[in-house]
Amino acid sequence: MTVIETVARTTTTARPATERLLCHPRLPLAACLDSTRPAVHVWECAEGQVNELASVGAESAPYDAPGWDRLERTPVVAWHPHDPLLVVVTEGQIIRWTPDGLSAADGFPPGAAYQNLAFSPDGSTVWASPSSDPEDTPWETSDAIALASGHVAKGRWWDTAAVEHPAGGLVTAYSSDQGATLVLFAPVAGGPAPTPMRFLRRALILDADGYEAPLFSPDGRHFAIRGNAYDQSLDIFAFPSLRRVLSTTLGEPSPGHPYPDEWLEQNRAWSRHNIAFGGQPDVLWIGTPAGALIALDLAEQRATEYDGVLSGSGVTALATTSGGHLLAATADGGLALLFLRDATRRPAPDAAEQRAAVRSFLDSSSEVPGDGDLEAHLLLTDGQRTWAEDDLETFTSAEPSDPMWLRLRAAVNKVREERT
Repeated sequence: MTVIETVARTTTTARPATERLLCHPRLPLAACLDSTRPAVHVWECAEGQVNELASVGAESAPYDAPGWDRLERTPVVAWHPHDPLLVVVTEGQIIRWTPDGLSAADGFPPGAAYQNLAFSPDGSTVWASPSSDPEDTPWETSDAIALASGHVAKGRWWDTAAVEHPAGGLVTAYSSDQGATLVLFAPVAGGPAPTPMRFLRRALILDADGYEAPLFSPDGRHFAIRGNAYDQSLDIFAFPSLRRVLSTTLGEPSPGHPYPDEWLEQNRAWSRHNIAFGGQPDVLWIGTPAGALIALDLAEQRATEYDGVLSGSGVTALATTSGGHLLAATADGGLALLFLRDATRRPAPDAAEQRAAVRSFLDSSSEVPGDGDLEAHLLLTDGQRTWAEDDLETFTSAEPSDPMWLRLRAAVNKVREERT
C-alpha cells in the first residue's frame, strides 16, 4: 500500500487549470501549459516547495475556438535535456527561457512554424517538424537544427514528441495519420550536429490518430500511450518485445457517431495528460475527473484508488518530477507536489539490464532509407500480430474485430485485386 503525502500545494496563474505538465528530466523544473490561453508558466519544484519563476504568453488573447484553430494556437515546448533551458513556440515566435529571463531563441530558420519540437538526448540538435523549407512538401519532412551553428539538416517527418528510453541509446516518435499512427524508433546517433532521426524497421501501429507522447516506466520495461482522437484510450506495451500488456478505455467507450451529449461531456472530462510513472517502475498513476489517483500495478495486475488527496478537484494534468515526486494539476487551478511512500519497495532498475534491452532492440532491426516510402520498409506490430509490407499488400480479408486501419487496408487491396 502506498501512502501519498502532499509536500506542497499552491494555486497557479493558469485559471481555471493547467492542461499539461512537462517536467525537466534532470532538474526540479516544470512547464505548465495554460488551459485558457497560449501561455506557458515555468515552475520550480524543489525543497518541498513549488514556486513560479516566469511566464511566456501570459498576456496572450484567450482561446476562442475549439478544434484545429485551438490546436494551432497551443504552444509547443521542449526542455533541454541537461540545462535549465526551455524553448517555446507560440503565436509565431520562438522564445527561450533560462534563469536569466526570456529572450528570442537564436539559431532557428527564419519564418519557421513548427508544430513539433524536441531536443536530441545530448542537447546539441533540435528536432522540429514540419520542415521550414518552403520548397519541401508539407508534412513529409522535418528539420534537425544545430543551435550552435544554425545549420539545418533534413529528416523524415515525425510528430507529437521524441521520447528517450531511460537507458539512453534510443528515442521514439510518431508518424500520425487519420487512419493509423506509427510508433517509430530511432537509434541515438553520434557525430557532429545536426543529426536527424533515422528510424528503424521495427515499428508499432495504433488504430486512429490523436495520441499523446509515449511514457516510459523508470526501468524502461514498459511504455504507456494515451489517446486517441475518438476514445480516452490507454495502452501499455512491454519493451523490447513491443507486446501489448494492457488496452483499455478510461470512461465509457465511444458509442459511435453521432455522439450523445452525455457521452461527449463525460469524455471531455478526462485529461489526455493524466498518467505518470512514480518511483515504482511497475506502477502507473492515473488522475481522474473526480480528483482521485489510481495506482495501476502492472506486476500485480491490480488497481488501487486513492480519494481525497487532491480535495476532490479533477486532475487536469499529471507528471513525474526529476526527483521522482508526482506533480498534479487540478481543475480548481491547484498544483500539488506529492511524495509516494511505498510500504514495500521493489528493487531499483538495473542499469546494465536496461542498456541490454536497448541493445537487443537495436540488434533486432535495421535502419530504413532516409527517403522514399517509409511504410514500404517497416515490420509492423500492433502488440499482438506482426506484418511485413508484403503481407499487407496482399491482405484482403479482415474480421469485424480487426482495427479500422487493417479493415481499410483489406478493402483497398480487394478493390485493387478486382480491377486487375
